[in-house]
Amino acid sequence: MMTVRNPITIDEYMDILPTAEKFKNPHRSQTKTRYKSAKVFLNEETRRLNQLQEEERSKNQDNKHKERITYFSVNAPPSLKPIRTYCDITGLPTNYKSPHNQIRFYDTETYEIVKAMPAGVDQQYLSLRGANVVLK
Repeated sequence: MMTVRNPITIDEYMDILPTAEKFKNPHRSQTKTRYKSAKVFLNEETRRLNQLQEEERSKNQDNKHKERITYFSVNAPPSLKPIRTYCDITGLPTNYKSPHNQIRFYDTETYEIVKAMPAGVDQQYLSLRGANVVLK
């Protein structure tokens, strides 16, 4: 015959909890991590660069300026990935372009809107992207 165990009461839980092992180490020291904003970081970097330049000038009276690699002087090579294009109407990524007015569109619903555009409106959309044609 099987015996049914009574459920644990709240009082029994309260007796068990203080004696249970703690998850965190109570002697662990807590350090407050301070994160700097980009503005503060850039200001500190420019101050550091100015200080290095002044030290170099004081050492070298010839004013020969060496090119120093910093966060501001690193130039990245051109990307090998293709340029991402976005729909001029919705702003979603797309690969389609209207053959009539060169406006990029996302899907068939957007293409219907692009086909029905008057001549001046399509030039305004293209000017937002910087691809408009100005005839003189």
